[in-house]
Amino acid sequence: MTGELMDLKVFFATLSAIFFAELADKTQLVGITMASKTGKPLSVFLGSIAGYALVTLLSVVLGTLLAKYIKPEFIRYAGATSFIVIGALMFLNKL
Repeated sequence: MTGELMDLKVFFATLSAIFFAELADKTQLVGITMASKTGKPLSVFLGSIAGYALVTLLSVVLGTLLAKYIKPEFIRYAGATSFIVIGALMFLNKL
């Protein structure tokens, strides 16, 4: 791969961010529940990988498209604001 296509610094920063963000997340709890209920850990593992891959593909494509039209700082602030608003709504039992 070329340096343009694959940047190890970005790769490991993304890997770390996603790994720590997903620890004890609700999706991890779904995986634990599915594996324990079905007794089919390989199927749950492969299904989880497929689900994460699809969500990640969509987010990367969306981020790439948005970056063409919107400054990254705006995307970051809009995301942070969304988290705050959603958190406040959940706290107030509005969601």
